[in-house]
Amino acid sequence: MHVTILPISAEHIEEFHRMLDVVAREHKYLAFLEAPPLEDTRAFIMRNIARNNIQLVALVDGRVVGWADILPKDRPIHAHVGVLGIGLVPEFRGKGVGTALLRHVLEQGRKKYVRVELTVRAANTRAIALYEKLGLQREGVCGDAVFVDGRYEDLIMMAIIDRPPALAG
Repeated sequence: MHVTILPISAEHIEEFHRMLDVVAREHKYLAFLEAPPLEDTRAFIMRNIARNNIQLVALVDGRVVGWADILPKDRPIHAHVGVLGIGLVPEFRGKGVGTALLRHVLEQGRKKYVRVELTVRAANTRAIALYEKLGLQREGVCGDAVFVDGRYEDLIMMAIIDRPPALAG
């Protein structure tokens, strides 16, 4: 299996949208329960491209099978913080694609942000183990932060901080 990881482009939008919908409808990983309308997704991606935000896709045999992004927070006091998101269609999980995506996106994120953070559902132990393996650390728990399909779930807050030495004081 050959995996190609590259910045998202307009040609990936429809496949990205379909993939996002597949992952969202699992009700296990994302804040979405289904993908937003295609035109909203298109506007979101085109805005990210125009702003040079970090948004990558993983392709296998030319097919979009995963994504990872690190997007800026919208307040000036958080200009040094990026929020990590990642997703993979089910048939490509456990095959190294997520690890490759995460490595690439963190490499780019460290050039742009001091802090990269995420939240992950506490039951998603495979993702938590991967995040920890690549240097993210648990910072806390948001109890009952998610309510999906009649169940409350905790979110684990995680981050990786890479502060330049001159600012370490």
